[in-house]
Amino acid sequence: MIPRRLTAPEPGWTRPADIVVIGSGIAGLVAALRCRQHGRVLLVTKALLDEGSTRWAQGGIAAALAPDDSPDEHLADTLTAGVGLCDEAAVRVLVTEGPDAVRRLIELGTEFDREHDGGIALAREGGHHRRRIAHAGGDATGAEISRALLAALKEARVEVIEHAVVLDLLKDGDGRAAGVTLHVMGEGQPHGVGAVRARAVVLATGGLGQVFSATTNPEVSTGDGVALALRAGAAVTDLEFVQFHPTVLWLGEGARGRQPLISEAVRGEGAHLVDHAGERFMLGGHELAELAPRDVVTKGIMNRMRETGASHMFLDGRHLGAFTWERRFPTILAACRHHGIDPVREPIPVVPAAHYASGGVRTDLYGRTSVPGLYACGEVACTGVHGANRLASNSLLEGLVFAERIAKALPGDLATPGEPAEPVPGRGLLAPDTRPEIQRIMTAHAGVLRDAEGLAAAERELHALTAREGAPGVESWEATNLHAVATAIVTAARRREETRGSHWREDHPDRDDTTWSTHLITTVTPEGELTTTKEGS
Repeated sequence: MIPRRLTAPEPGWTRPADIVVIGSGIAGLVAALRCRQHGRVLLVTKALLDEGSTRWAQGGIAAALAPDDSPDEHLADTLTAGVGLCDEAAVRVLVTEGPDAVRRLIELGTEFDREHDGGIALAREGGHHRRRIAHAGGDATGAEISRALLAALKEARVEVIEHAVVLDLLKDGDGRAAGVTLHVMGEGQPHGVGAVRARAVVLATGGLGQVFSATTNPEVSTGDGVALALRAGAAVTDLEFVQFHPTVLWLGEGARGRQPLISEAVRGEGAHLVDHAGERFMLGGHELAELAPRDVVTKGIMNRMRETGASHMFLDGRHLGAFTWERRFPTILAACRHHGIDPVREPIPVVPAAHYASGGVRTDLYGRTSVPGLYACGEVACTGVHGANRLASNSLLEGLVFAERIAKALPGDLATPGEPAEPVPGRGLLAPDTRPEIQRIMTAHAGVLRDAEGLAAAERELHALTAREGAPGVESWEATNLHAVATAIVTAARRREETRGSHWREDHPDRDDTTWSTHLITTVTPEGELTTTKEGS
């Protein structure tokens, strides 16, 4: 059972807006900036404005900007990575609108790295057959994009509430989004539980990586947007496709929380994956070797770990030299050295970790969800772009392009909702100490390697946690959101009896296009029952 509403005190304050945007990564910031022409925008973020996942993005943003590249080639690479489940119309929107959207980022002040002739320096990453990754500060692309967008947001004087945890969607009697309830913890602004009344709600809450023990996601990535959407009755799609980044700095047994990511761009510059004997184990497994799509590389690492009994593999970039490391990857170099590893002189120990959710809240090509007035963009959304496996550096582009598309749709969509309907009673909050248990269960049974027995165990163990009730508060709300998302992931992963993209069933090792060339749609019934069905069934 999934609660239809989080147990929380009644709102003690109300704030009006035309559009409320939840989240301050690239998707949320662009949505707020572009939507302000249609009315009063209120941007709500869970921590500080610059603490979302965007600032940690190292590799860059993919777009067909080079003279020898084209949107059609970008489309082909994206469709290949998505293993038959991409929505081609969505991908075509991404690759055709992407280059101009990146140019608008530059107009807002984003400073990408340049070649000697002044052109944008373009790198290559896994799954791409061209150099089409624009980067900034070598490996600090997300931080630069975030800086530029935050400066533009400040200049535009968009109203912001920081340190606010979104709780639930407000709906009117006709089922239209009418705002959100949230809990604010910051000083000098509304405090405690309150409500924002709005004509449109844009979810840009980011990922759900904290559902696993090891992740590249920040602490705030607890799946709040997906959980809110499920409780509100919105359709969620393809949650079984959680991408594990193949090369995350291994910090030893028992490491928890956010793990430092070793960008795919390091392999793009020529670093090799090797085992403890120094053998390049990706050679011969795929035409692109270390630059194969992420699911292929992740599986290659996991297989070699299983074959050798090793706890990790190595990324060897010593031959790149000190100059390349210091110029191209200063952030990664500093992170490695902080943990006692010098990539210039020794291989980097690496292991896969949860990185990106290819599925999410189901949207159309303009970010509309199945609930009128509720939109989603960025990692929280499932636009159909990524399919079963996201192509490297398409995530920033997707957040950018579809945030702009929401702004284009709003003039024809905006309506004044009626009075908020009487909310259903909240129930079933989980105790804060269930969070590490959820992470343990998901890592053990629903991580990179899955099978029917493990997923059934995960379902039983997750259900058992519902007996451990908690009181209203941020830690209980986050644990309850994580539990809802974990349950939805496991349900979808049990249902899809094949191996495809980032979903790897050891008991069903082959791709099955006859049965499973389709999407899984997850919803919650009015009674709180989770249902997962094939699209169109």
